Amino acid sequence: MDLMIKGKVAVIAAASKGLGRAVAEVLAKERVNLAICSRNKERINETADYIQAEYEVEVLPLVCDVTNPSEIISFKEEVIDRFETCHILFTNAGGPPSGKLEDFTGEDFKKAIDLNLMSTINLVYAFLPYMQCQKWGRVLASTSSNVKQLTPTFPLSNVSRVGVVAFIKTFAREFAHLNITANVLAPGYIMTELTKEYLENQAKREGIQYNEALEKLKSTIPTRTIGNPKDFGALAAFLASEYASYITGETFLIDGGTYSGLM
Repeated sequence: MDLMIKGKVAVIAAASKGLGRAVAEVLAKERVNLAICSRNKERINETADYIQAEYEVEVLPLVCDVTNPSEIISFKEEVIDRFETCHILFTNAGGPPSGKLEDFTGEDFKKAIDLNLMSTINLVYAFLPYMQCQKWGRVLASTSSNVKQLTPTFPLSNVSRVGVVAFIKTFAREFAHLNITANVLAPGYIMTELTKEYLENQAKREGIQYNEALEKLKSTIPTRTIGNPKDFGALAAFLASEYASYITGETFLIDGGTYSGLM
């Protein structure tokens, strides 16, 4: 299927690995030019080299800490200097640490909000004027399935990510008339480095082997599988396409059917 986004420009945060890289690769396959960023210069350059060689699209790799508003502005200026606009924006950042509520302080919650919520808001504000000018845009915000069903051991994530949903919903209503859509992608367990690290820690805590921890986790998921980053990337690409022009303000779970609520 041709998603009709060939030649457009996508800005993808935290794209050197995991879900961000998966989105970058699927969009590159659609011949979308990319501006990608990460805090790790070596990793983001390696990712850019691979994507350029594999898909023959233009890729601009940049270093940016999305928790730093001034770095987002510098990132935006370099993107616009190269591509002149942004059509597709994928906001993304790492997850805050896990633990019990009593393990954290108010300052920890502030850091989590800066990481997940404020990074999304600042990235959107940075690139919104270009979408307004061309009357076309796609904003995709990566969160977690805990925006629908909280995870007791991730209080920082629970609090900081639901704000992203509220912001995107508000944004979607205000800018829909300009053919700018905004949606949330809420993954459950996807086989990324973060999930592997989680399984390793779980195995250590329970005194079991990694594979046993993996099978235990799979048993809690109706599909009995861990998601593939490419599955996540495919949904992101569809939501960025012309076919999704009537879909906005929604939150899409990608969790193998784990969430049991009705809404």
